[in-house]
Amino acid sequence: MRILALDHGTKRIGVAICDELELIAQPLEYIAAEPFDQFLARLKTLIKEKEVELIVVGMPRNMDGSYGPAALKVQEFVAILKDALAVPIQTWDERLTTAQAHRMLIQGGMRRQQRKETVDRMAAAILLQSFLDARAQRPPAP
Repeated sequence: MRILALDHGTKRIGVAICDELELIAQPLEYIAAEPFDQFLARLKTLIKEKEVELIVVGMPRNMDGSYGPAALKVQEFVAILKDALAVPIQTWDERLTTAQAHRMLIQGGMRRQQRKETVDRMAAAILLQSFLDARAQRPPAP
């Protein structure tokens, strides 16, 4: 199954996808969050081209596990997507994915401007890899 991950942001939405065996997540691109109709059109194109069967959206949580104002925005975003798309959508804890993406890119020697253009899709890939790893550890259904 192909799974697409979205790292929601106010300016850019990072996109990542996994291989068909659900083992490896890879950054795909970022899409401008506004105008929303153009974002949605691009997302629909990706879903069709990549034969996506599930979308995972990062749900921001505070370090204590509670939900803050950013989570409410993501919940609204997910509700709109569920109305607009036929593909199932699931949320996944995205704590520290952006910080982890920044660290990885800095360690890789990437310049600030390049990081700005890459961090959203990298965060989506980290989010998706976390989701895939958790699914792999789950016992199979009887």
